[in-house]
Amino acid sequence: MELPTQTFRVTRADLVHYAGASGDFNPIHWSDRFATKVGLPGVIAHGMFTMALVGRAVTAWAGAPDAVVDYNVRFTRPVAVPDDDAGTEIVVTAVVREVTEDGLTRLDITATCLGEKVLSQARATVRAAG
Repeated sequence: MELPTQTFRVTRADLVHYAGASGDFNPIHWSDRFATKVGLPGVIAHGMFTMALVGRAVTAWAGAPDAVVDYNVRFTRPVAVPDDDAGTEIVVTAVVREVTEDGLTRLDITATCLGEKVLSQARATVRAAG
């Protein structure tokens, strides 16, 4: 069973807000000059911000934050965020891999940006909200 697709827009303003909340002011998240100097395609989103957006999708599918029992990802590729008002999009899909006898649902999650996977081995376990 496939769950409804969720799409999240990411702009440079989001990166500024996340940097302030997280304290992660690494210049790869705000300076094109620095990011390209270290071999990146430009400014990239914080990995934990990307993971949090996907976690938001998992929470929505689960129906409540406390219904998420487990959530893990591996970072595959950075999310480049252009310096414009449109930013970029992260598209999150999931399929139900298993429903256990004790009522837990295991999800296999896919997160992409511009058609490229940005996370691998993304999985979550959720229980029925209630």
